[in-house]
Amino acid sequence: MNQKERMETPARDEMLQIDLCSGQVRVMLCETTNTVQRCADIHGSTPVCTAALGRLMTGTVMLGIMMKGEEESVTVSLKGDGPMGTLIAVADHGFVRACADDPRVELPLREDGKLDVGSAVGHTGRMSVIKDLGLKKNYIGQSEIVSGEIAMDFANYFTVSEQQPSLVALGVLVSGNSVLKAGGLLIQPLPGCPDEIIDQLELRSPMFADISRELTFADPEQLCRDWFRGMEPRILERTPIAYRCTCSRDRMERALVSLGRKDLQSLIDEDQGAELGCHFCHSQYFFTTEELRQLLERAADKGEEQE
Repeated sequence: MNQKERMETPARDEMLQIDLCSGQVRVMLCETTNTVQRCADIHGSTPVCTAALGRLMTGTVMLGIMMKGEEESVTVSLKGDGPMGTLIAVADHGFVRACADDPRVELPLREDGKLDVGSAVGHTGRMSVIKDLGLKKNYIGQSEIVSGEIAMDFANYFTVSEQQPSLVALGVLVSGNSVLKAGGLLIQPLPGCPDEIIDQLELRSPMFADISRELTFADPEQLCRDWFRGMEPRILERTPIAYRCTCSRDRMERALVSLGRKDLQSLIDEDQGAELGCHFCHSQYFFTTEELRQLLERAADKGEEQE
């Protein structure tokens, strides 16, 4: 199969969890082309915003797959000083969804001809990671945005908030409205990993730098063999990846109930119903005034239970 055929043939997005050097290094390597294309189609994003959202989703889905519980999820937000505003991605295992305040920002290319993701996101700000472990309190980690290019920001988060030095590569290759290739790589030396193994990984790091272009020539499994030759690469697990939104009418009803009786009564008094939209998939949910009255009764019952 030649390069053009590889770029045109859709493949299932998938995460490979890989072991190197008999358990000394953890690697996650994935392709997310179809997932990023789905996000771009939903939001009508410009190329630079598609690249930003794609990188964020790819990094977030890696965190999501690390979580073991069925009900666990992770939310990553980037609040930079760029024109895209806040970017948010949510992942539960291999499913991920994302949105941005303004996904239609247009910026000129950088001097090297690449998309200026850093300027779209912003070069300063905060990266927040919220892990919902199904407990009463969520885990919250924060770190500074160091570049806005997102891969470096994830690497900084792992080092600062999780005390885990990591190499992160994230890439999205875009042509117009089409996502040609997208994917990511995470390498984490585990405690006790010898310095000579870390040195080997650093020497090989230039091969990982432009991962989306590398994926146009070989699939993740082949890249795993090529990049980590001599380091005993072993694929431990494969996880399908897909864009999926979890919104529903029931969730929107709960959101309305959570507003409280005062705000619900204001909506009822306006007698125009209420329409709620999902930021992740743009689905719209309309509630009539009568349905709002029923929700008000639920809110009242909830309030009595809490008193």
